[in-house]
Amino acid sequence: MKTYPGIDYTFRPASYWAETSVRQAVLRNVKGTRRRKLLEAALQQGELDDVPAELQQPEVSAPLRQQLGRIHPSLMGGEYLPGYQRDETEIVRIELQSTTSDVISIRAVRDGAVIRYRVVDEYGEEFSVTPETSRRPFTLRQLVRFIDDVSHPDLTHPFSLAYNELNSEDPTRRAELRHFTHIGSDIYPQLAAHYERVFEDWVGEPDDEAGDPSEG
Repeated sequence: MKTYPGIDYTFRPASYWAETSVRQAVLRNVKGTRRRKLLEAALQQGELDDVPAELQQPEVSAPLRQQLGRIHPSLMGGEYLPGYQRDETEIVRIELQSTTSDVISIRAVRDGAVIRYRVVDEYGEEFSVTPETSRRPFTLRQLVRFIDDVSHPDLTHPFSLAYNELNSEDPTRRAELRHFTHIGSDIYPQLAAHYERVFEDWVGEPDDEAGDPSEG
């Protein structure tokens, strides 16, 4: 795993379920990417009370979801993710710049004395994770390794670069795909910064070296 200056890889949240900011409380488990941006903007402008209550919910109704899709396919991004289990929360969000703004969600759920993890997308794909459980939240270093080790039979390793690799048959297209994947977390503030550096490195790597940021 390659590490970058200025990022605290030892950071470990006290809990995945404790809200440390108003922003985190407002956005928790909201599925839709565009709705999340709407809510964040309204919060910053002090206009959250003006946003209809239904748009502030983790999941919108099926009729509203269909209405959003008719306006533009990108408005559906994240809205078709599976529902949350009891005591489950999203810890990492992977957003793709695809036509329908697809989202992959990494989630944690309380299961007795352990935390159980799963990865879901909007198409019902099956992902394998290692480890499947932990007794306390990951450090940032552990989380990065966890993300990179997610596996799917049709995707390359590491998982963080899998969707970029899937769309880059021609290595000269890497610069165009620089922002195709965004990996972030409301719980780990520096996760996005780590992966922005990973994607920068990926763009500049020779084709035979890309896809394995395993230094360190």
